[in-house]
Amino acid sequence: MFVSDFRKEFYEVVQSQRVLLFVASDVDALCACKILQALFQCDHVQYTLVPVSGWQELETAFLEHKEQFRYFVLINCGANVDLLDILQPDEEAVFFVCDTHRPVNVVNVYNDTQIKLLIKQDDDLEVPAYEDIFRDEEEDEEHSGSESDEGSEPSEKRTRLEEEIAERTLKRRQRREWEARRRDILFDYEQYEYHGTSAAMVMFDLAWLMSKDLSDMLWWAIVGLTDQWVQDKITQVKYVTDVGVLQRHVSRHSHRHEDEEHALSVDCARISFEYDLRLALYQHWSLHDSLCNTCYTAARFKLWSLHGQKRLQEFLADVGLPLKQVKQKFQSMDVSLKENLREMIEESANKFGMKDMRVQTFSVHFGFKHKFLASDVVFATMSLMESPEDGSGTDSFTQALASLSRGNLDKLYRGLELAKQQLRATQQTIASCLCTNLVVSQGPFLYCSLTEGTPDVVLFSKPASLSLLSRHLLKSFVCSTKNRRCKLLPLVMAAPLSTEQGTVTMVGIPPETDSSDRKNFFGRAFEKAAEGTNSRALHNHFDLSAAAPSSHSRRETGKVVLAGQQDAPASPGRTSWARAAQLPHPQALMELKAEDRSKFLDALVTLLS
Repeated sequence: MFVSDFRKEFYEVVQSQRVLLFVASDVDALCACKILQALFQCDHVQYTLVPVSGWQELETAFLEHKEQFRYFVLINCGANVDLLDILQPDEEAVFFVCDTHRPVNVVNVYNDTQIKLLIKQDDDLEVPAYEDIFRDEEEDEEHSGSESDEGSEPSEKRTRLEEEIAERTLKRRQRREWEARRRDILFDYEQYEYHGTSAAMVMFDLAWLMSKDLSDMLWWAIVGLTDQWVQDKITQVKYVTDVGVLQRHVSRHSHRHEDEEHALSVDCARISFEYDLRLALYQHWSLHDSLCNTCYTAARFKLWSLHGQKRLQEFLADVGLPLKQVKQKFQSMDVSLKENLREMIEESANKFGMKDMRVQTFSVHFGFKHKFLASDVVFATMSLMESPEDGSGTDSFTQALASLSRGNLDKLYRGLELAKQQLRATQQTIASCLCTNLVVSQGPFLYCSLTEGTPDVVLFSKPASLSLLSRHLLKSFVCSTKNRRCKLLPLVMAAPLSTEQGTVTMVGIPPETDSSDRKNFFGRAFEKAAEGTNSRALHNHFDLSAAAPSSHSRRETGKVVLAGQQDAPASPGRTSWARAAQLPHPQALMELKAEDRSKFLDALVTLLS
């Protein structure tokens, strides 16, 4: 059920308990985790933190710890699946779920005992009504006419029997009609996957309600929202609306601290609203490198072509920036050039058809020396979390989480260097795909496959990196193609995951249009295509996923059981490809056996045609 009072129904409940935190591997989840950790430390709440990158890790971790805890907090995982069906917990277990994935599973919405949803109700959830999804029916009496009075006339018995048969027939027809209507309602509800309000913003609202909101918490909320914008998880309207909310908090914090002595101390964190350039990491890079490796400018200049390189030179000349200046570090540029740089670049960008060169964002100053834009921190943290250099996923998670603390700026700067490598590799891969015509039309969608041996392919084996590459590739392709129909097509992309296991990662990206509502329809299509071809597919990622309650609904002889009841426990924790059907799906990002790729794509083409 939805929690209406986060303080009373969530925080005060767990404040005196031992809590287990399951945190997904994305930047927004890390920021929400940092805020909750700060609150727990303030009130001496005992907790254990367990990072989870997929459903299998979540199940395994729950099995290991379920005997030691009663209260579980899930951040950016769990809202879009039937948790009780997946985890099979004891009846005393209580799950608090703060998750941006939509749509929310209807069983979680209407379970009022074990599932507590920490989700903003002002999001456009459109949850179906309870009576349209669940139905509690009395069993029909099989022998309703068997206890008739012995003295009844045969004609009376026959009439009564005919009435009972007609009544049972009517009930069966009504149940079939209700089930057909239920399937249609659930299909409409689950058809698209999208994201709601940032989990970090939800946690910051909790801290604000309790008057415990610190500047660090506000900064983490800003980074969580910016992560959603960088990864195209929310619409521009939603982003601007949430920026307005955070801007009011920034103003409040600025007024609160402006008279305090530590406002200009060496350790202070000063947050400010900015209308800054839409260039990745430009303040920690050279302006030229940033222009070449930012998707927005690279796609519009078409920098993979000689003509695009020439247009970039013309752009810099129009701005009035010498090549010697733009190719050195931004911090080393002449102060006179940097004074009005943003306005000059925006003016020239408008002439070159780039109307959105500046965006609303925030920056933070740590002391007098260190300044970061929110997008800088997002790219750095994401690169640390998905870096192949740090070995295990837990190590990468720990490094990324630590980089968000102002006392670990060395880790943040390392993340910035990794982010530069990732952005360079992304643009080089896009240029390679476009120049060698790897993006092909399959009819209802575009398809691109990275092969083993492609430079830097290992960097795109993780879900967030591959999704970011796919979105940037689609934007660049739309800018480069003259085919109007192809401009309106979605993209399916495949990248090698494990050579030893012979697996690839598949990701589906919705069409790139100005009116895009950021809703992804590939999840259900992937599910149907995999089922129809018996492809060995593993739906193991939280991101871009939406579980289908209709495939997990618990039925007993035609009766839909009310939420909260459980079947006999399955055996969670086994990791195998044959078990894919038991995992939450549909998903727009999944793992697939390489030899099943052809038949899977054929089925997907047929399904979407």
